[in-house]
Amino acid sequence: MSAPRRKCVGLALGSGSARGWAHVGVIRALEEAGIGLDLVCGTSVGSLVGAAYAAGELDRFERWVRRMRMKDVVGFMDLSLSGGVLKGERVMEFFRRNFVDRPIEALAMPFAAVATALQTGNEVWLRDGSTVEGVRASIALPGLFTPVMRAGVTLVDGGLVNPVPVSLARAMGADVVIAVDLGSDKVGSHLAAKAREDATGGLLGEWKRRLRENLDGLLPAGLAEDSKLPSLHEVLLSSLDIMQAQIARSRLASEPPDVIVSPHLAHLHLLDFDRAQEAIEEGKRAMEAVLHKLRPLVE
Repeated sequence: MSAPRRKCVGLALGSGSARGWAHVGVIRALEEAGIGLDLVCGTSVGSLVGAAYAAGELDRFERWVRRMRMKDVVGFMDLSLSGGVLKGERVMEFFRRNFVDRPIEALAMPFAAVATALQTGNEVWLRDGSTVEGVRASIALPGLFTPVMRAGVTLVDGGLVNPVPVSLARAMGADVVIAVDLGSDKVGSHLAAKAREDATGGLLGEWKRRLRENLDGLLPAGLAEDSKLPSLHEVLLSSLDIMQAQIARSRLASEPPDVIVSPHLAHLHLLDFDRAQEAIEEGKRAMEAVLHKLRPLVE
């Protein structure tokens, strides 16, 4: 009698901007538990971490994010008001210089990224071609990063349609899907962060000031100065949080993963990429908290 086939284990990494460094902690917890992964897919920042892992570059990637400081985040800001506040080219150029841009189909592990076709609203699965370009399309958050053109289609952040890509992991062949949802507790977090800053008199970081000035500059004169109203950037980001949380909740209900990991990182702001240490630790803690559910499925 032949031995039973080992189950294919897939990891679906969700969107969440700076909270996405938690994905590194999730992977580290799986490695320490001796649970192997057969494929990985991601949306937005999940695609960035997933690509690093699939390329065998996670160690170097983790060292880089742990060393990141606010001045580095500000250095990646290439401001533009054409299609988005940040063009995102400095980030991608960094990756082209420091990480090998292999075709997705040539990576050491099966990988795919999710983007959204702006013209139709269709979900687009990026499973071939340049890894860097695929990730760049997946992270193109509307209003923040400029869109990406691919084969005549305008692509933006995949979180608009599939914030936690369980369906993609299933389509790639996963029998067991581990899903990482970074949005379960973040609705309203941008407004709460603003309220805390106002209450304590804390100063905005340089990137927050520049982002707010550029977005608020789109408002009619006088409206942006009304301190009783949230700024445009806070309204935009909180609205995206609400939308993505609702979409994720609906899709996770209709396409349930086998195990869901929910790091608690609502206190991290959109571009708090310099706070990798706490995000990674929380991702590891959240994964460890559900290992007892995962083990019977893979052993």
